[in-house]
Amino acid sequence: MPELPEVETTKASLAPLLGLRLVNVTVHQASLRWAVPDDLSKLIGLTLTELQRRSKYIIADFEGQQMLWHLGMSGSFRLCAPHTELRKHDHVVFDFGEIHLRYHDPRRFGCLLWLDEMHQQKLLDPLGPEPLSDEFNAEHLWTKLKSKQVAIKVALMDNHVVVGVGNIYATECLFNTGIHPAQLANSLSQAQVTALVAEIKKVLAHAIQLGGSTLRDYSNASGENGYFQQTLLAYGRVGEMCVNCETPIENIKLGQRASAFCPQCQPLKKIQATTKSTKKKTQVSTKKPQGATK
Repeated sequence: MPELPEVETTKASLAPLLGLRLVNVTVHQASLRWAVPDDLSKLIGLTLTELQRRSKYIIADFEGQQMLWHLGMSGSFRLCAPHTELRKHDHVVFDFGEIHLRYHDPRRFGCLLWLDEMHQQKLLDPLGPEPLSDEFNAEHLWTKLKSKQVAIKVALMDNHVVVGVGNIYATECLFNTGIHPAQLANSLSQAQVTALVAEIKKVLAHAIQLGGSTLRDYSNASGENGYFQQTLLAYGRVGEMCVNCETPIENIKLGQRASAFCPQCQPLKKIQATTKSTKKKTQVSTKKPQGATK
């Protein structure tokens, strides 16, 4: 699934369309995660004036008519010449005259929607802060984590905590800070949280600089691959030797996602806690046996 660096790179690669007027739009397959609106024709004649990114959404502004684009699991945009042969799974074609923008999505989990009040409230308003913004800082993350009794890897991928820290980048950030992915989020120290925030910002900025990660078929709208995957130290390296200590990288599943880690460099902190079963046992042991004399 394209993550934040890939979406940011895709948005940047669409810049040649800014200032161009939409000549026509053709929907070849309307069935995506949500059906493509049947009134896209109202964009015809309008100019694409602005492109923004919020989390993994691209917001395209056509003179005040805003669309919300999401790549889903396998979606991509491609800029091409008007007479380029249509590929299978090219679902929507935006005709800007000498340039066509095609939305391609084999698994059809992406979406192209109007950014109206309903979608604003449902899809954008609940989102946490952008990881590269000033709003995402150690104080914010500490506040969010202190009540979360879930694995830190799961917490980092919760878009209510912070947006866009997907599986690849959460894995790398935890490796670089020496934090086990299964460590309870509310057990992290303030020093660990501070280090984690700094690492998230560093890793995501570097990934954007390198054009994102091309692990399967990701490329930006110009057909260019990303290169961040060449720097990965933990993700995708299960069974290989850790670059720091030469211990084999291991894998566990958290939140239905594979999580690579080094058991030597990322030890799991033991948490001392009284469990319900311990409490129950203690309570039973203090009771007098039936029939005991007073």
